[in-house]
Amino acid sequence: MSGPNDRFRLPDDLPVALARDTSLWSGGRVATGGAPWKMVRLAEATLPHVAALRRAGRAGLADPSPVGRALAARLLDLGMADPLPAPRPGPHDVTVVIPAYERADELARSLEAVGDVPVIVVDDGSPDPEPLRRVAEAHGARLVRHARNRGPAAARNTGLRLVRTRFAALVDSDCRPMDGWLDVLVPHFDDARVAAVAPRIVPESDGTGLLARYETARSALDMGLRPALVRPGGRLGFVPTATLLVRVAALPDDPFDEDLRLGEDVDLVWRLGDRKWNVRYEPAARVAHTPRLHPVAWAKRRHEYGTSAADLARRHPGRLAPARPSAWNLAVLALLARGRPGMAAGVAAVAAALLARRLSRLPADWSLAAAIVGKGTAADAAAIGHALRREWWPLGLVALAASPHSRLARAAAAAMLAPIALEWLRQRPPIDPVRYTALRLAEDVAYGSGVTAASARARSAAPLLPDVRFPESVSSAGARAREAAARWIAAVRPAGRDPRSGRPGVSGSARRGRRAAGRR
Repeated sequence: MSGPNDRFRLPDDLPVALARDTSLWSGGRVATGGAPWKMVRLAEATLPHVAALRRAGRAGLADPSPVGRALAARLLDLGMADPLPAPRPGPHDVTVVIPAYERADELARSLEAVGDVPVIVVDDGSPDPEPLRRVAEAHGARLVRHARNRGPAAARNTGLRLVRTRFAALVDSDCRPMDGWLDVLVPHFDDARVAAVAPRIVPESDGTGLLARYETARSALDMGLRPALVRPGGRLGFVPTATLLVRVAALPDDPFDEDLRLGEDVDLVWRLGDRKWNVRYEPAARVAHTPRLHPVAWAKRRHEYGTSAADLARRHPGRLAPARPSAWNLAVLALLARGRPGMAAGVAAVAAALLARRLSRLPADWSLAAAIVGKGTAADAAAIGHALRREWWPLGLVALAASPHSRLARAAAAAMLAPIALEWLRQRPPIDPVRYTALRLAEDVAYGSGVTAASARARSAAPLLPDVRFPESVSSAGARAREAAARWIAAVRPAGRDPRSGRPGVSGSARRGRRAAGRR
């Protein structure tokens, strides 16, 4: 699998907008945010262009100047900006690949929805091949068949080998793209560094029961309302391949790992990122999906999702850690849990002071360090609560049961439940908060039990262990403070090429701000 051309210049007419979680400090000289979260220093030459992006807001801006294009490309690669390509009507150079196993009625609905494009249906060893054959023939789709069931990864690979167009759309047989989906997704590939774009997948059923309403509010396949750069450690670490548009030239032979029955989509997205390709999520394109609404099938599917963790942890060491807290933040949270807010505030103040000293070369005052410490502590609390609901679910259930009698258990319960309460308040789903919370906990426990079961079978604790970031020694931190601060730079120059990057007008590198916060 080759990587994208680093010398490619972003199209002049492609607008970009600052991502919603990108923050600017010191008059635009320092930016925080991205995927994963990081801190960058911007060169003086970029400041007017950054200010113009800020003024444009979510409407975006296409700045055709060399500095503007280089800045936009860099911000896109960092996940600090979102591309805003205009929808473009077809015809599009796309072939649809649909893996199918039985469920001919679902396949018929999917074929009706994909539109007037070539379609390859791969029957993955259905016991009775005739219903799928009749449906494919009725819709003019090409049908190929596996003699035995080999799993969705193998079915997708079989279909992709037959594709002769520039792009391939992977669509599961229980998915139904909505009108204009390709018009929205295809223009993203004007950026030659984009390997894949995922639409928003929303549940669609005739059910009105509790699970149907919960799925409408929180489907496992729905990645939300906000566009994103998909990357490990980012807000979206993966996208499902239930529907995914891919650049065929970016894929290796047999891109899906056929040894994986689950998690093959995560594996592909991460390998594309490792090759410096970008994967994007575009919620403006929507795809309907048939959810599982029987309680047993619903919980079983969540459990099955969790079982992919051990295989993924073996293929991608270190990426499945359930939490990556800073030791400083853990100290603050532990003191708060013990009912000592004064001492917790003191520790946070020391951490902020040390971080401010390390950032002294940046054009920012102490407020940046204080914001990083505050946001980092809140994020680590939420991550621990998330792990207690999922990977560490036995401990989480004990904490909930013991919360009336233990201050520490109450703190753990608060970390588990507060994010769910905030989620309910933001979304206002058509379910009362008690039942919504109960279903969220049930969903997380089902997933977490899959993680623990797979870890036990693999005899590996990797998906269960946190990655705690400890501070450097004082002498080491002092010796490296200037060097580290100097490397937190993504400087954009008005002309010329940087010999290290090969990109026009771009020099320097972005260092993860979290790493700095973790070593305060």
